[in-house]
Amino acid sequence: MSTRLTAVTCLLAAVALALASGCSEKGKESGVRENPPVITGVTQQTILEEAIPDRLEAVGTIKARNSAVIAARIPGSISTVQVKEGERVTKGKLLLTIEAAESTSGAAGARAGFEEARHGVEEARARKDLADATFQRYEKLLQEQAVTRQEFDGRRMERDVATQGVARAEARLSQAREGAKASATVAGYTRVVSPLAGVVTSKSIDAGMTVFPGMPLCTVEEEGQYRLEAAAPESLMGKVKPGDSVPVTVDGIGSDLAGRVAAVVPSVDPASRTFIIKVEINAKGLRSGVFGRAYFPAGTRRGLLVPKTAVSERGALTMVWVVGKDNIVRMRLVKIGQAAADRIEVLAGLSSGERVVVSGLEKVVDGAKIE
Repeated sequence: MSTRLTAVTCLLAAVALALASGCSEKGKESGVRENPPVITGVTQQTILEEAIPDRLEAVGTIKARNSAVIAARIPGSISTVQVKEGERVTKGKLLLTIEAAESTSGAAGARAGFEEARHGVEEARARKDLADATFQRYEKLLQEQAVTRQEFDGRRMERDVATQGVARAEARLSQAREGAKASATVAGYTRVVSPLAGVVTSKSIDAGMTVFPGMPLCTVEEEGQYRLEAAAPESLMGKVKPGDSVPVTVDGIGSDLAGRVAAVVPSVDPASRTFIIKVEINAKGLRSGVFGRAYFPAGTRRGLLVPKTAVSERGALTMVWVVGKDNIVRMRLVKIGQAAADRIEVLAGLSSGERVVVSGLEKVVDGAKIE
């Protein structure tokens, strides 16, 4: 009998413990605190649905407005490299030199040919001077009847031949001069200089490498002037024109930037159904190759906007603090959309008329009461 009574007593105690535990868990699940902490010094705002300017996004890449891909013009081997990637250069600065024996020898031969032609002109002019003087003497002798007409005609023919010889010599000199210029120009291609002032953004050669005409050597980009080349949906075709102002965002630069449409490429890519819009940007910290976005107006729509200060991020989660009718604050996960100045759109997780905490978030804890 005593043993049976002890078993019943233990069973009742276990049931009571389970009921107490269940009530405790139910209280935790409901999130209701008998004495919630009270916080002050926070700002609330009621969020109402409003008209939001709708925008179409065009993504693209930041590029320098002026850039030069410098390629080899003659075959040869790289003898010296004077610059490295990231180095700032001035216009006309020597970037590298190419060893090209054939071009150098050709220029030397052309210079020698020019000198020979120049001496030939001097010789022809000397012969012409002699022929002119002889002709003048025979002309006087003919008047004095000291020479025959045939002798006089011979001197005149020599003068005419000498005149033609000067013309031929001068033509050969002109030809040799142009040939020497061309050879000197080709020989000058062994010295590769920067065509503009900027930054060396890429270098694909090193000393000792063999290069061929058309082979890229390095790229120089002008600093301070950049543009976003964005691929816009074809629905914007005809709605964007040069001179339009558009907001732009660039990775690595937090605030929106002011852009101006510089050019619109009128052809549409049949694969992506997009066309290129070039947007000029004047801002510090830009670099070519960075990802950017341009936004173009596309009417209005109804939606919810909350101050950016009301939004918190924890890892991959985005949330706001919502204040209930009982002034109890709860954490609410939301899905956000586009930003507009100092506010951001909430696509899901929040309803019109609800209150959110917009300042003093560092004081808020889940389940606290706001006064």
